[in-house]
Amino acid sequence: MTHPFRFIFILAASLLAVLAAFAPARADDAASARDVIESQINAFLSDDMDAAYSFAAPAIKQLYPDQSRFFDMVKRGYEPVYRPGNFAFGRSKAAADGAGIVQEVIIQGPDGQDWTALYSLERQPDGTLKINGVQMFKSAAPQT
Repeated sequence: MTHPFRFIFILAASLLAVLAAFAPARADDAASARDVIESQINAFLSDDMDAAYSFAAPAIKQLYPDQSRFFDMVKRGYEPVYRPGNFAFGRSKAAADGAGIVQEVIIQGPDGQDWTALYSLERQPDGTLKINGVQMFKSAAPQT
């Protein structure tokens, strides 16, 4: 029988190892990531499927092989990204090997609810960054 503290220790050690693999992003990489994300959000706001899809990484394009399916997935599952009220960029972290970057974006959804979106971007062979995924976290309501 495994002791529960051993499991917690292994989980904590694994999390620390993953976090250690990230370093602060270089300023030019962070600026490039912000440009890509902002351009995709503006494409969503303009209902420009071609432009929005062009910022997706190859792995995302394999999951959603046409622009219409990609656009529908974003509309259904990522409404704050699809129709943000306001958004601001937070912290960014780069992978130690320089192959990617994670950019935090604080987004106000169309209903006024605040979200934190963690964008994963991967460097392409031509040096550009493409969006490889977004994790959304609902922000807690302020305590009154």
